[in-house]
Amino acid sequence: MGEEGRVVAERSSLSFGALLRQLRTEAGLTQEELAARASLSARSISDLERGINVTARKETARLLADALALTGPTRRMFEAAARGQLRTSEAHSSTDDHAIAAAPDGMSAPGTAAEPRAAAVHALPRDTVSFTGRGPELAQLMSELEGALDAAGTGRVVGVHAIDGMAGIGKTTFAVHAAHQLASRFPDGQFFLPLHSHTPGQRPADPAAALGTLLLTTGIATKEIPDGLDARTMMWRNGIAGKSVLLVLDDAASHDQVRPLLPGTPGSLVLITSRKRLAALEEATPISLDMLSPDEAAELFARLTARAVAEPEAVAEITRLCGYLPLAIRLIAGTLRRHPSWTVADLAAELAATTDRLATMRAENLSVAAAFDLSYDPLTQAQQRLFSRLGLHPGTSIDVYAAAALDGTGLAATRRNLDDLYDHHLISEPARGRYRMHDLLREHARTLAEDDDPADRDQALGRLLDYYLHAATSANRLIGPHLPSGAPGIPAPQAGTPRWESSEQAAAWCAAELENLRACAEYAAGRGRPVHAIWIPAQLAEFLRIQGLRDLALSMHERAAAIARATGDLAGHAAALTGLGAMYHAIGQYPASINSLTAAVDLCRTLADRLGCADALVELGLVEILLDHYANAREALDEALGIFRELGDLRGQALAINYLGVLRYAMGDYRDSEAYLREALALYRSLGDRHGQAEVICDIGRVMVYLGNYESAISALSQARVMYADLGYRRGESIALQHLAVAKRCLGDYEAAARFLTSAMDLSTTLGDLHGLANGHSELGILQFDAGDYESAALSLAEGLKLCREVGDQMGEVETLNCLGALETETAGPARGVARHTEALAIARDTGVILEEAAALAGIGRCHLRMGNATEGAEHLRQALAIYERIGAPGAERVRQELARQPDL
Repeated sequence: MGEEGRVVAERSSLSFGALLRQLRTEAGLTQEELAARASLSARSISDLERGINVTARKETARLLADALALTGPTRRMFEAAARGQLRTSEAHSSTDDHAIAAAPDGMSAPGTAAEPRAAAVHALPRDTVSFTGRGPELAQLMSELEGALDAAGTGRVVGVHAIDGMAGIGKTTFAVHAAHQLASRFPDGQFFLPLHSHTPGQRPADPAAALGTLLLTTGIATKEIPDGLDARTMMWRNGIAGKSVLLVLDDAASHDQVRPLLPGTPGSLVLITSRKRLAALEEATPISLDMLSPDEAAELFARLTARAVAEPEAVAEITRLCGYLPLAIRLIAGTLRRHPSWTVADLAAELAATTDRLATMRAENLSVAAAFDLSYDPLTQAQQRLFSRLGLHPGTSIDVYAAAALDGTGLAATRRNLDDLYDHHLISEPARGRYRMHDLLREHARTLAEDDDPADRDQALGRLLDYYLHAATSANRLIGPHLPSGAPGIPAPQAGTPRWESSEQAAAWCAAELENLRACAEYAAGRGRPVHAIWIPAQLAEFLRIQGLRDLALSMHERAAAIARATGDLAGHAAALTGLGAMYHAIGQYPASINSLTAAVDLCRTLADRLGCADALVELGLVEILLDHYANAREALDEALGIFRELGDLRGQALAINYLGVLRYAMGDYRDSEAYLREALALYRSLGDRHGQAEVICDIGRVMVYLGNYESAISALSQARVMYADLGYRRGESIALQHLAVAKRCLGDYEAAARFLTSAMDLSTTLGDLHGLANGHSELGILQFDAGDYESAALSLAEGLKLCREVGDQMGEVETLNCLGALETETAGPARGVARHTEALAIARDTGVILEEAAALAGIGRCHLRMGNATEGAEHLRQALAIYERIGAPGAERVRQELARQPDL
C-alpha cells in the first residue's frame, strides 16, 4: 500500500466529525470560514464536528468537499463517511486506481515512469478576507523576489523565505495571503503542505512522508513513488525542474524537516512558516512577524465584527488587553459575535476585569493558552523551568544575570536556555542582551509557575531581589558619593553582576534596569520584604537625582520611609529621608528638604552613623545656601567635611569642599570661592569622577561671571554643559545654560543669551524645576531690560519674583528686586526705583548676600542723583564701591565712573 493509501486508511478509521475537523484544520480554516465557503451555517459545522449530527446529507457533503478542495480517493472517502457507508477496504482499493487515472502528461500508468513532470496544481487554502497589516513584511518579500529575477523574469535562484513568530502571530495567514498575491507568477503550480509541528495529537511530518504527499499531489501514482528519503527527494526535484512553482510549507519543526522538500533548480519560491527561527537553513531569508500595531489591531477587530466601528475607545482597550496578538483578537471578536446583546464596551470591561485573560481567549477547540502549550511542550525540562520562572519576574524585561539569579543557574547555561526560548519565539530580544515576554506569554508562564513548589518560587524570587539590590549597590559605588550607610550585607549572586569601569556605564545599567528596579521595590513592599523595599530606592537615590526623575524618586523614597518607620529600620529610615531631602531640594521645595534632612541627621546621630550623618549634612548645607542661611550652611558643611576627612572619604571631602566654594561666592567672596572650587576639582579628577568635575567646572564658570571674566566663564560653562549632557544630568545642563546666558548678556550678545536661556527654561519646565524657572524668568527680564524691551521685562520679572518667593529663594528675590528697581526707575520714575532697591537692600543685609547689597546701594544712589539729591546719591554709591572693591566684583568700575562725574562731591 502506497503513502496515499496509508493516509486514507488512517483517516477511514475516524468518525465523520473527527475527519471533518482534521481536514478543516489542515486547510487552515475556522468553522466560520468553512461555513462561509460552503454556504452553510457555522452551527451546522459545529454540530457535525461534535458528533451531534453523525452523518451529513449528500448535498451538504458535496458542498463541504468543494469548500475543502477535496479530490480523488480522499473526496470519495469523505463523502462515504458523510453517509455512514465508509468501508476501509474501499478506501484502500480505490487509491491506486485513482492515482493511475490522475497521472499527468509524461507519467505512465503503474509500471515504468517517464521523466516526471509537475501538474499545474492550485492547492492553496482560501485567503482570509480579514487579513490586516503586514505591509513592511509583504514589501520585503516582494522586493527580494524581484531581486531574485533576471531581466527575462526567470528566477536565478530558488527563493526561500522562513516566516517565523510566536504562536498566534498569524504566520500561516501571512504566508497564504502572500502566496495568493504571488500565485500568478508561478503558473506551474502552487502547493500548500502542513508539516504539523504543532498540530494537537499529531507528530511532525516525516520528510519522506511529506515528499510522498507532494508527489501524490502532482499526480504521480502511488506505486511509482519510491521508498526512501533520497529517492523521493530526487523524484520531486526532477519533477519540478525548470518549472515555476510556489510551495508553502506550513508549521515546520526544523531545517532538517524542510531541506529535502526544497526545489533544486531556479525559478521557484518556497514560503516556510515556523514558530522556531530556522537559523541553520542558510539559504532562507528570515521574515519575523511581530505584534500588530495598535491601529492594525483595531482594523483587524473591525473587520471581524461590524459593531467595532461605533466604539473605537473600547476597541483600543480590547486590542491592548489582547497584546495586539492576532489569534487573541480573532477569538475575542468571536466572543462578541456569540453575544449579540453585548456592546464592545461590555466586552472590554469583561476582559479588563478578569484575572485570567487567557481563559477568555478561546472558541471551541481553539485557545491562545493551547497554542502556547504547543510551543512549551517540546522544551527541555530546564528550558520549561526557566520559562515559567520568567513569568514570576515583577518587571518587564530581563538580562542574563537576572535570569541566572532567578533560575539559580550559571551564566553559560542560562544564556543557552534564553537563546533557545528566543529561537522558539517564547521571548523577544528588543535590545542586545535584554529579553522580554509578550504580556500573554508572561501570564501563561506565571500560570505554569503556580504548579511549582511554593518554596521554590519564593526562593527564586528571593534570589532575584537579592541580585537587583546587590547590583544596584555596586552601581551606586560608582555613581554616588559613597555607599549609603547601614545598607545590609546582601550575598553576592552566584552568577555575579555586570562589571562597570565608569560611572557612565553604571548609570547606563541603572537606566536600562530602572523599570525592573522600581517594580522589584514595589513587589517587595507588598510581599513583606522590607530590606529590598527600603534599600533598592536608597541605592538609586543619586541616579534618580542626577536624571531628574523627581516623581519616581519621591514615590520610591516616601514608600521606603514609611516601611522603614513601620518596621523600625532606623538606618533605612535615615537613608530614605536623605533621599527625600535631596529630591525636595531638586524640585525647589526647600522647607520640606530642610525638614527631611534634619530628621535624617538626627537619626544618624542616634545610630552613631558618622557617614550617614555627613551625607545628610552636606546636602543640608547646600539647601541652606539656597535659602541664604549662610551661617547654618557653614556649620553643616564644616561638620560634614570634618567627618569625611576623619573617615578618609575622598568623594565626600570633594563634595563638601565644592559646596563650601558655592557658599563663598554666594557670600560674595569670589577669590576664596575659586580656591575652594579648584581644590574640589583636583580631588574629583584624582577620583575620575566626571559628574563631580562637571559640577565644579560649572560653579567655577559662575564665579568667573561674577568676577567679570566672561570669556573664561563661557569656556568653563560650555565644558560643563557638554559633560552634563554626556552624563545625562539634565538639571545640571539647565544650570550651565542659564549661566551661559548671563555671560553672553554681559558681553552684549543678546541673541545668543536668549537662545541659551530658552533652552535652559525648556529643560526646567520638563524637569518641573521651580527654582530653575524662577531664575530663568528673572534672567529673561534682565535680558529684555538691557535690550530695551521694558514691557516684556516687567512681565518676566514679575513672574520671576513670584516664583522666587514661592520656592523661598531670597537671593533670586533680591536680584529680581534690584532689576525691577532699575526698570521702574526708567518707566515709573526714580522714586519708585528707590522703593524697590530699598526692599532689596533689607533682604540682602538680612541674608548676607553681599553682591546684591552693593547692587541695591548703587541703585538707590543712582535714583537719588536723578532726583537731584547729589549728596545722598554719592554716599550710597561710595558704600556700594567699597563692597565691590572688597570682593573684586566688576561693578566697581562703573560706580567709580559715576562718582567721577560728580566733581563737586
